[in-house]
Amino acid sequence: MSVDIKNLVQKYDTPLYVYDFDNIARRYEELKHAFEGKKSLVAYAVKSNSNLAVIRHLANMGAGADCVSIGEVKRALRAGVKKYRIIFSGVGKKDEEIREALQEDILLINLESEAEMKRVEMLAKELGVEARISIRVNPNVDPKTHPYISTGLHENKFGVSIDAAKRMYIYAKKSEHLNPIGIHFHIGSQLTELSPIEEACGIVADLVRSLQAINIDIKFFDIGGGLGVVYDDEVTIRTEAYAHAITQAIKGLDVTIVMEPGRYMVANSGIFLTKVLYEKKNGAKRFVIVDGAMNDLIRPSLYNAYHKIEAVQKTGETTPADVVGPVCESGDFLGKDIALPALEHNDILVVHSAGAYGFTMSSNYNTRGKVAEVAISNGNDYLIRQRENFDDQIRLEEVCDTGWQS
Repeated sequence: MSVDIKNLVQKYDTPLYVYDFDNIARRYEELKHAFEGKKSLVAYAVKSNSNLAVIRHLANMGAGADCVSIGEVKRALRAGVKKYRIIFSGVGKKDEEIREALQEDILLINLESEAEMKRVEMLAKELGVEARISIRVNPNVDPKTHPYISTGLHENKFGVSIDAAKRMYIYAKKSEHLNPIGIHFHIGSQLTELSPIEEACGIVADLVRSLQAINIDIKFFDIGGGLGVVYDDEVTIRTEAYAHAITQAIKGLDVTIVMEPGRYMVANSGIFLTKVLYEKKNGAKRFVIVDGAMNDLIRPSLYNAYHKIEAVQKTGETTPADVVGPVCESGDFLGKDIALPALEHNDILVVHSAGAYGFTMSSNYNTRGKVAEVAISNGNDYLIRQRENFDDQIRLEEVCDTGWQS
């Protein structure tokens, strides 16, 4: 990302998220090009970065949206995603969420259990509509990723077994209010090996062929997301190899390939900027205390995830330091044993690869306001989310007199 960081900090203050919209566009085009000549839909995983401007940017290029709450469905619609490109997924959907999705007439609802299928059928009957559905199949393939973002094993809460899926498809085919048009799988996130994807794709493609044999016509083959990105020194999957593996697995099937990339689209398109408050030493341990914290970027604390951290326009001998924030938790760190030069008050640090699961997982813990977000496009900067203040945080709270006195 080629930007004047000091100018951005002077203009918008810190902590601050900055997104390179030109790079997001390149990532989208690269993925679409890999599947050129095939029917395909890139349904952006809204959970990775749900800013309306980010979703609109992708929608303008033709992207759909993979949503895991009715709130995300509403975000996608508000941002301009066509309803026939929106998928509603997620393990636990409330009745009112299902009703609203059916009334919005989105592309399909992705089912995670037999019980959920029965609820969708009942609600579709009440509304007098036919629910277009897909079923999330759990292929029981080890994705070889962090256990917290593994989703395709029987021990995970997601999806149903192959046998359960067959029963569900047969039931749905016979129902007046269910139309089974899709199949879905997603084995995990931050995948850097192609073989688990190939294996899962082959298993699910075989299921589609067996369904076709009993006249269940699957039109959408949803491979989920999960393509890994570089945070440190990962060797990632080439999009051409990814596309080839999938198209070979589904050879002979007349389906639209649906992809749900999130991290792949935005992680390396975003940075997090934070200012140094002080340095301190506890014995031999060096700490760089910054104004950004775990409530702003929780991935290091939650997953022990690595993000490259660099000082802006500072040189000199480097020594290891833990970069920590103001939150009152020992787990409040952005990086450990990071090689940094000597730093002073108001020096700026850049936390790289922060475009995915950064702001979208942030919170108001310790009554800290959520930070501002800025987009960079064609060399210009745009404020796409204002910095939150104290009044924004307490707007929905009420002080009530309970009658207790000290």
